Amino acid sequence: MFGDLMGMMGKLKETQEKVEATKKRLDSVLIDEASSDGLLKITLTANRKIKTIEIADSLLEDKEQLEDYLILTLNKAIEKATNVNETEIAAVAKDGMPNIPGMDLFK
Repeated sequence: MFGDLMGMMGKLKETQEKVEATKKRLDSVLIDEASSDGLLKITLTANRKIKTIEIADSLLEDKEQLEDYLILTLNKAIEKATNVNETEIAAVAKDGMPNIPGMDLFK
């Protein structure tokens, strides 16, 4: 019984280390998003850290339009980054979790 518990604890620690390594790796995974007309381009990491924002000169003339573009494009980029992040972390966590009936946390 204790052997199984110790083995499970070791596997959980290993999984935690893999999750942390995955989080670190996701800092180098870049997500690009652009407005539909290409006037605004945003790049962020899969950990949702903004790396670059490119704004066409024409958007600088209309503050309200620029704000709208930023909101829409940033939200799309963050959604994509979140999906990549959650998928990667869940895959690592599910792979390392012990098979406990009724405890399928990562469907």
